[in-house]
Amino acid sequence: MSIRIGIMGYGNLGRGIECAIRQNADMELVAIFTRRPPDTVKNLTAGVNICHVDDVLSYQDRIDVLILCGGSATDLPTQTPAYAEHFTVIDSFDTHARIPAHFEAVDAAAKAGGKLAMISCGWDPGMFSLNRLYAGAILPSGKDYTFWGRGVSQGHSDAIRRIDGVLDAKQYTIPIDEALERVRNGENPTLTTREKHLRECFVVAAEGADKARIEREIKTMPNYFADYDTVVHFITMEELKRDHSGIPHGGFVIRTGKTGWDEENTHLVEYRLRLDSNPEFTAGVIVAYARAAHRMYTEGMRGCKTVFDVPPAYLSPLSGEELRKNLL
Repeated sequence: MSIRIGIMGYGNLGRGIECAIRQNADMELVAIFTRRPPDTVKNLTAGVNICHVDDVLSYQDRIDVLILCGGSATDLPTQTPAYAEHFTVIDSFDTHARIPAHFEAVDAAAKAGGKLAMISCGWDPGMFSLNRLYAGAILPSGKDYTFWGRGVSQGHSDAIRRIDGVLDAKQYTIPIDEALERVRNGENPTLTTREKHLRECFVVAAEGADKARIEREIKTMPNYFADYDTVVHFITMEELKRDHSGIPHGGFVIRTGKTGWDEENTHLVEYRLRLDSNPEFTAGVIVAYARAAHRMYTEGMRGCKTVFDVPPAYLSPLSGEELRKNLL
């Protein structure tokens, strides 16, 4: 029997989820929920119900996993706890500093409703988190480094678009090459947030908007820009569409560590992603974890979970026998 999926929100991530479901034979897209008038949403999969968000509770018995595709700035902090009481849900909440508080809120809601929720599934948090855990467990005497980019951050771009007077925006996260090379050379530098990344913003402002205020709000935004050197460019909508229509991203997780009785040997573990489409890759991760969430729920697990709680085999549609034969 297919895992029945509902998508909440049909932006870049929602469309990526729809494409990912098409590649997974054990999944079926049942419904898409939107805040827009449903008849204005044109999706890709035939036969899928397009519904207003107000109708979502009527699908409790028709959906196995509800995938939440809202932004981390304002959508997911309220949406995930609200829906976790009624569905097995999964989100890609990516504001690292607020994950503990988000976990507590979602955990309480999921337990109250007897459901299971999975939060912060993507590539960071998500795949990068796992690689930090694995490398740290293997090389306990060592140091972690994470570099993001060069690429478009969906969450940070969304945060800029929420500012009054902003029509659209793209934000690029750019690793600082000097810092990256120092890490790879085994120097084990102590780097501040500002020394590791630059944030570059391309913003389309409404006519007559106070650009100085918009730039100030961007650069002082906590958890997003305040700790970084940030460059803001104001451009036209035509320039944004022409020069910044793609959503690439990527990055590196690196751990350097020592082994040996006197720690005489040095090791470097590096995990790299280079992505043509940030939302489509993120969607692939989410869909795999949606499979795991459904399995864990049917086995009786409840409350909020993260990627750290999921056995790797639960991500794959292959049987244990197939995994041992082909991948182990």
